[in-house]
Amino acid sequence: MESILRYQDFRQYLQDFYDWKKRTSAFSWRDYSKMAGFASPVFMKQVCEGKANLGKKATVKVADAFNFVGMERDYFFNMVTYAQAKTDEKRRYAYAEMQSIANANKVNLVGAEAYKYYDSWVHPVVRELAPAMPGAMPKEIANKCVNEVSAREIADSIKFQVDSGFLKRVGDSTYAQTDKLIAGDTQSISLAVRSMNRQMASFAVDAIDHFSAEERFISGITMGVSNDAYGKIVEVLRKCREQVQNIILKDDKVEQVLRLNLQLFPLTQKLDGSENEK
Repeated sequence: MESILRYQDFRQYLQDFYDWKKRTSAFSWRDYSKMAGFASPVFMKQVCEGKANLGKKATVKVADAFNFVGMERDYFFNMVTYAQAKTDEKRRYAYAEMQSIANANKVNLVGAEAYKYYDSWVHPVVRELAPAMPGAMPKEIANKCVNEVSAREIADSIKFQVDSGFLKRVGDSTYAQTDKLIAGDTQSISLAVRSMNRQMASFAVDAIDHFSAEERFISGITMGVSNDAYGKIVEVLRKCREQVQNIILKDDKVEQVLRLNLQLFPLTQKLDGSENEK
């Protein structure tokens, strides 16, 4: 079995333990649940499948069953919170604790770099701006940003991206983007992207006052739709995003860094019944 510090998903860890025991002994789900102190013979199976959660007392039982102590115990508790927390704030705190414990034990969390990249609007902006301003110092790059950011934050972002392989140094204060994919585990990336989307949505509100209509495009439609129409609209938006990406790929010059938000969200709860025709 890999160290628990190599995992971010507690359910996957518990499933891998079961699979390992199954390969080396006549281990059953009943045995697993009994080992963890649960009366139901299928409880651990349901937890691994995501059909049941671990409450506080159950989390302690499982930690005791695995003889987790010290940092392993703390890591397991935070891993459970990270998976089951109902708010992003609690998830972010738990993930930060997991990172801290892993770093202290010289273990790199898979996807931690991608999480950090997406967690702040500064990184994607710097990844576009630094290569477009060869020889520029962090203060010069910071001055080009519409939203407030310090030269220190720019310098830290450049160092992080060079160390992580998202940017490469090609000269004195000159950088180029690499082809490295920015990817990580689905849950951590989703958490970080939600954080960035909140930041970018806030910037979009500010842009209404800070830029003239000729410098921005902000438009919207309020509409009543069926589930079928919703699916078709989402597909149109996906294709629109792909078309924009194709335009960017064919463009060999950067004169400004922009953000495109495609937003489609509910203004009401779903209506009951099927008689609400237009």
